[in-house]
Amino acid sequence: MTVNIYDSANQIEKEIREIPQFVELKEAFATLKADEEAYKLFIEFQELQVSFQQKQMTGEEFTDEDAEKAQSLTEKVQASEKIANLMQKEQAFSVIINDLNRIIMTPVKELYEDK
Repeated sequence: MTVNIYDSANQIEKEIREIPQFVELKEAFATLKADEEAYKLFIEFQELQVSFQQKQMTGEEFTDEDAEKAQSLTEKVQASEKIANLMQKEQAFSVIINDLNRIIMTPVKELYEDK
């Protein structure tokens, strides 16, 4: 019997869309997007994170200006109830994804444990 792993993956993808953690994440994101100011702040925060990751990957030093900008933006983000709610929902959803990854990788883990 041949197993089509991609059929299983596609089924999981469909089921993920229905679990409460994803539904709540989707709703939180829609609520955030509806608030133009909060959404703009969220996008700015994401862009800052990406720019810091790029600096880190290229070995570029973080400046005092970078630190001040990050501090200021972080304070604004933390003060936003809608962004905080989204981040909370992201965290709950990431638990599910981490669990799925752990389950999926079990055969590989067991393979290397059986030396």
